[in-house]
Amino acid sequence: MNEAEYKARGNWNELKGKMKQEYGDLTDDDLTYDEGKEDEWLGKLQKKTGQAKGELKKWIDSL
Repeated sequence: MNEAEYKARGNWNELKGKMKQEYGDLTDDDLTYDEGKEDEWLGKLQKKTGQAKGELKKWIDSL
């Protein structure tokens, strides 16, 4: 695991909390990320939030 992945995993609970604050209807299931399935995960978030995938990526990166 590289340093970026470690930091991302270490901050994941904090990130999930921020995402739930912004979109209260997101569940833990919605925020479960499986390695290699980023597009599927973003698609699920897109349906729940109504945001475009590109906008979701920018938003998540900004948290």
